[in-house]
Amino acid sequence: MPINFNRRVSRRDVLKWGAAGFIGAMSGSLFGQGSLLGKPVKAMSKHDVHSALGHQKHQMMAHGYDPGKEQTDGLKAAIEALTAFDYGKASTRADGRTVREYNLIASDTTVEIAKGIKFPGWTFNGTIPGPTIRCTEGDIIRVKFWNGSTHPHSIHFHGIHPPKMDGVQPVPSGTEFIYEFEAKPAGMHVYHCHIPPLAKHIHKGLYGNFIVDPKKPRKPARELNMVMNGFDLDLDGENEIYTVNGYAFAYQAWPIPVKVGELVRVYLSNLTEFDLINSFHLHANFFKYYEVGADPDARPVFTDTVMQCQGQRGILEMVFPEPGQYMFHAHQSEFAELGWMGFFEAKA
Repeated sequence: MPINFNRRVSRRDVLKWGAAGFIGAMSGSLFGQGSLLGKPVKAMSKHDVHSALGHQKHQMMAHGYDPGKEQTDGLKAAIEALTAFDYGKASTRADGRTVREYNLIASDTTVEIAKGIKFPGWTFNGTIPGPTIRCTEGDIIRVKFWNGSTHPHSIHFHGIHPPKMDGVQPVPSGTEFIYEFEAKPAGMHVYHCHIPPLAKHIHKGLYGNFIVDPKKPRKPARELNMVMNGFDLDLDGENEIYTVNGYAFAYQAWPIPVKVGELVRVYLSNLTEFDLINSFHLHANFFKYYEVGADPDARPVFTDTVMQCQGQRGILEMVFPEPGQYMFHAHQSEFAELGWMGFFEAKA
């Protein structure tokens, strides 16, 4: 079927041409001169497309696009996001309550989301997703939010707090607002900008995980943080790239190391815009899934696949019984083929 060079790129085109070829062809021109961002596909030459198609078979691995082993800025950020939990600056009030202070800065920041592809994002502290805020139930959370973006933004925290701290009022560019509240209930939550148009502010990258640990600690485990998301490269309301923690195929390039027999706990959320659901599927193993995770003693679902709508989240606990690579990915095939795929590498 001939390619129509006078219409916009869709994710269906990406699948038809092959994720690897498409990403490779776009990497040099997507945000440079002749950019495809917001422009028709004719900005990409026939030579580029034919070259991508011709090299596709050389660029595809057994499990999809080869992201390479070089730790670029985007890949490094995705690897660090797995275990980077921000506990804030802790202090104790006169009444004995723990206060945790955090600083979040909104800015217009270009981030790398795949090898050679950069996205003009709106970010918290320069990354997509933003920092993972973590505390214990009952802590007093104080978030100093500075809006350094050229647009009004806010921070809406999921959980229980006073309405005046709900983050639905815009914080103008160049101003500060302090969110302060008691962290509750325990569980796996998220935060995000809540300024209309919501789809744009969330899709552009203003979101992150918010973990409130129970007062009775959970069992010791290797803990990992994962935010499922997507990126609309040509602004047509459909995502062309899907990731966990902001970089396509990050954990295929660098499988996540775990130990055989150890408890692995994953804090999983879905902040994907423009798609109704996202999902997590684990190969060759099952896990326990705690929806929201507010009750540590709740009876989990025992499964190998979970679905989440936007803003939904939960805690996964798994043990790997023997050495080897265990694939995980979205169970929407096109999401997996467009970046949402990785491996756990279990070693004795």
